[in-house]
Amino acid sequence: MSGSHWQGWTAALVALVLSCGLAAAQAGTPFMQTTGITSVPYGWVDFCNRYAGECDGPTLVPVTIPPTAATLRDLDQVNRSVNSSVTSVTDMEHWGVVDRWDYPLDGKGDCEDYVLMKRKVLMDRGLPRQALLVTVVKDHAGEGHAVLTVKTGKGDLVLDNMTDKVMRWDETGYRFIKRQSGEDQNRWVSIGTPEPGPLFTAK
Repeated sequence: MSGSHWQGWTAALVALVLSCGLAAAQAGTPFMQTTGITSVPYGWVDFCNRYAGECDGPTLVPVTIPPTAATLRDLDQVNRSVNSSVTSVTDMEHWGVVDRWDYPLDGKGDCEDYVLMKRKVLMDRGLPRQALLVTVVKDHAGEGHAVLTVKTGKGDLVLDNMTDKVMRWDETGYRFIKRQSGEDQNRWVSIGTPEPGPLFTAK
């Protein structure tokens, strides 16, 4: 094995060990560890250009929601209701473009559209915006996906169009990449060790 090949193999092994170490460290951890400002997804920027009022608002103090029985029932009901009322289609099928974040007002959408609708419904029910965070992950196949993170005193819970079950983030099996900041919905933060995020979220 040449020196350059050996160095490349060693670097890959180190990256794998660090990644596994991070996953082990985060397993069983109720709250995500954020590690600094990162890029804002194109889909969110485009959404804000079309729904300017939805992205306005002051800087807020981060909060966690008390995990009362009523609140947990609300999260479960909204997750199931939106999942059942929206038909999953790709943005290319729906809009003729690769990536577009929107409210699924016509009953069709992909993962981020489910997220935006759940977020809106929960805010309409009085839950604080700064505890309802759009989040980008890599799914079990390593593909881009979006979920809604709800910050509660019980931990960071995930509402996902791929399942009706509301789960704590570390129980999903996903690789969490970045999410909205609790203080400013137009600022995004990395989760865990920063890594390149998926270009698009499409499930």
